[in-house]
Amino acid sequence: MKASTRTTYGSPDVITVKEVEKPTPKANEILVRVYATTVNRTDCGALWGKPFVFRFFIGLFKPRNEITGTDFAGVVEAVGQNVTSFKVGDRVWGFDDNTLPSHAEYMAIDTKKPVLKIPNGFTFEQAAASAEAAHYAYNFLNKVKLAPGMKVLVNGGTGAIGSAAIQFLKSMDIFVIAVCHSQYNDRVQALGPDRIIHYDKEDFTQDYKKYDFVFDAVGKSSFKPCTKILKDNGIYISSELGPGAENLYLPLLTSIKGGKKVIFPLPIDISKSLAYVADLAEKGKFKPLIDRTYTLDEIKEAFTYVNSGQKIGNVVIKLN
Repeated sequence: MKASTRTTYGSPDVITVKEVEKPTPKANEILVRVYATTVNRTDCGALWGKPFVFRFFIGLFKPRNEITGTDFAGVVEAVGQNVTSFKVGDRVWGFDDNTLPSHAEYMAIDTKKPVLKIPNGFTFEQAAASAEAAHYAYNFLNKVKLAPGMKVLVNGGTGAIGSAAIQFLKSMDIFVIAVCHSQYNDRVQALGPDRIIHYDKEDFTQDYKKYDFVFDAVGKSSFKPCTKILKDNGIYISSELGPGAENLYLPLLTSIKGGKKVIFPLPIDISKSLAYVADLAEKGKFKPLIDRTYTLDEIKEAFTYVNSGQKIGNVVIKLN
């Protein structure tokens, strides 16, 4: 089978697409024929081995998984002798932020890992694009006590995380303001926000409204300028560590001080996240934003594009 491989950390230049041995599922595993996967921020971190602490989970000196990848969508082709939760022919999808050998035509995965059946009506491409970023979006939002009618600003409405967050928030009857570039107005409007601010035309931190929660889904702002638009007990969360890794220590400082505060969320329980996404998808309340689609042979180009920071939504790799 064909797979995207690398034996060391580095740029997309370390990747080689080559023929490797097709896996055989163990007793608790299923063999999946992969039809779609993505190249995402977690994949890029795993490729470069950055931040360094990531290596304690994926391989200290070299990648534990030679085949790249973190998410997948495909069809079960074989099951191990102890597997009862899946059968041959099931359409499945999954994600593991500590990497999976999913940038390949086939992969074996233990059924104890986060793997579910694909939501009805979803294509393989949509399923794969509903894993990594949606998991993070869900875990950032569930750290805040949200209620219908609250006002939330999402900076980075075109990002994979931001576009998912907008849809999750609207499913909770939250008043959502999305921030994006004006050229993507129509694509973001289709996600359902109540209002859009174009950052190329105005500074969202100077907005006239006050918000219960500001979610910087792209990590390009910081807490201090956002305090102007937060309510007295408003909450700020960023998808990045912020200048000087301030989002690691500001949660403690702001909790002691009281009033407006920063929360640093830890994304956990991937299976719960995917189940949440699947439920919304089945109800027609979530659909991932997809930017581009590449083939497996073009995966270097896909990594280069994602690394450039220019993508919107998700970048899909289509196989088979």
